[in-house]
Amino acid sequence: MTRAVVTVIGVDRPGIVAGVSRVLAEHNVNIEDISQTVLRDLFAMVMLVDLSEADVSVKELRRELERVGEELGVDVVVQHEDVYRAMHRV
Repeated sequence: MTRAVVTVIGVDRPGIVAGVSRVLAEHNVNIEDISQTVLRDLFAMVMLVDLSEADVSVKELRRELERVGEELGVDVVVQHEDVYRAMHRV
């Protein structure tokens, strides 16, 4: 299984979850786990997604999600799970 961590941070507004999840669904990326919160007016979301059936590469998905993030006024970061784990190893 190929997985990635998707993080989204920005000022809260309607449509953030819908915009990000729409892109994932369009590329057959499954959301395995999701956590989101709003701290005052700051929206934060972390998703663990399964890329094993995706029709795009991680690089292409990252580019598309960053574009949607710009439209929504949020920062979107996509990291392959292995890279994320290596970066956060204590």
